[in-house]
Amino acid sequence: MDHMARTIRGEPGIAQLHRAGERLAGQPVTQTADTGRRESHLNNMASSDKKPSPPTYKDGAAHFDMGEHTLRVPMSLHAENRQRLVKALASQGLSQGSVVLLQGGDDTTRYSGDAENVFRQETYFHWAFGVQEPGWYGAVDVATGRTILFCPRLPAEYATWMGRIKPPQEFRERYQVDEVRYVDEIADVLREMSGLDGTLYTLRGVNTDSDKTTLEAAFDGISRFRVNNSVLHDQIAECRVHKTKAELEVLRFATRVSAAAHRNVMRKIRPGMKEYQLEALFQYHSYYHGGCRHQAYTNICGSGCNAATLHYGHAGDPNARTIDDGDICLFDMGAEYYGYTSDITCSFPANGKFTDNQKLIYNTVLRASQAVMAAVKPGVSWVEMHRLSYRTMLEALKEGGVVQGDVDEMMEANLGAVFQPHGLGHLLGLDVHDVGGYLEQNPPRPTQAGFRSLRTARILEENMVLTIEPGCYFIDHLLNQALANPEQARFLVPEAIERFRGFGGVRIEDDIVITADGMEDLAGGTIPRTVEEIEALMAEGQQEEVFVPQLHAQQKLGQ
Repeated sequence: MDHMARTIRGEPGIAQLHRAGERLAGQPVTQTADTGRRESHLNNMASSDKKPSPPTYKDGAAHFDMGEHTLRVPMSLHAENRQRLVKALASQGLSQGSVVLLQGGDDTTRYSGDAENVFRQETYFHWAFGVQEPGWYGAVDVATGRTILFCPRLPAEYATWMGRIKPPQEFRERYQVDEVRYVDEIADVLREMSGLDGTLYTLRGVNTDSDKTTLEAAFDGISRFRVNNSVLHDQIAECRVHKTKAELEVLRFATRVSAAAHRNVMRKIRPGMKEYQLEALFQYHSYYHGGCRHQAYTNICGSGCNAATLHYGHAGDPNARTIDDGDICLFDMGAEYYGYTSDITCSFPANGKFTDNQKLIYNTVLRASQAVMAAVKPGVSWVEMHRLSYRTMLEALKEGGVVQGDVDEMMEANLGAVFQPHGLGHLLGLDVHDVGGYLEQNPPRPTQAGFRSLRTARILEENMVLTIEPGCYFIDHLLNQALANPEQARFLVPEAIERFRGFGGVRIEDDIVITADGMEDLAGGTIPRTVEEIEALMAEGQQEEVFVPQLHAQQKLGQ
């Protein structure tokens, strides 16, 4: 949110997605002669009536899934995360009597009413334990790794309204921990774990994207314990920055579900539709076909001039514009599976055919995306990748007659921030803007316009997952400021700037993981990215019949 669909380095084949459950469950993967012909249910552009392949993962293992057509995620994912955390804390000198205590999320309602919001687990808690229900706590003994979960003791009437009350033993088997006890036992159990002289390590830190403070565990009787809330945050956040193989499988799945939903939107868009109708198609496709109940963020479906509003789609502008023939569309949408997010932006013409102006700006952004993808690898500065995207776009805009002069001087004047005021991308994981961007030991936030919007300034490391999302927008107030600034105005071609006022913007966003020698596109090359690929897909889609209610009002009224 803040490309290229072709393989850059080390991408997995599409068939790997079919066998993700096998790999996660520790089953061997057999390569067959017809692997290349096996087409994923999720990657079926037309959402055909093919039946999903039967599951081949090991039955009976503790897991999460949303049906045999979705990814089976083993609870060993969280056991591995806890092992990594314990190792990190032990390296800080924590030992006998040190207990990590995390508190999960609670149910919430709409303001003072009793209508409940759909529950989503607090992300640090989910990372460590995988618990799906509200009102839980979790404790991990740093010295031994022993893990105890605490569930609410529910009243008998719960069974009437909410279903069968599961006993602790059932939860222990489901979440694969050492014990499950009740929350009202927590003080006694933690005393047994920590001893008289031990310490509870609780989570307290500030999220540098939201400026909000994390949920710190608290319970009746915690005042009788020695509590340290200064050590855990940076250690667990750093663990979350580097994804395990199991986590990468879930992120690939979420990304490919979203990629398929984006393709479906490209096929079904018709001038005259409302922006929210395309959002609805995306949400339907990602949930129905991919089991993704949640979206990773508020979807952005900007058409025409709205494509220049970076975080369009909010309550004040809720994706409600009618899409006109000839509009450029910028759709930034991402589904979430098992708490793990995706974040993809596709830009394309509403009628399926790029104009010369649209093609110029689209290819400008595509060049920047390709340049960054070719350059990222461990040891590279993310700030320098942002700088590379600016330089590449300015070179392309100069070739297109939008700007003029020396590109080095444009860079000195920070002209790139006029066209792309946001950062190049961000860390991605259980939060769409994932944690760990500006921990104490990391490089500080830059101060220059555009650069200060970067959500991290870190040096790239293997198994970091990030978005790459260059964009080029024509935002009136930024253009006016640049034209009033002699240091920047001398590079702008006034006639071209006027021609592009009201154009909107283009963003291309992909989800990638840093590999040992480069990167992998988590979508596996399933998103059309060139002008030719996009036009071909949309031309196919235009052969399909799509019912648009407002364009068939009389037919709808007669139903």
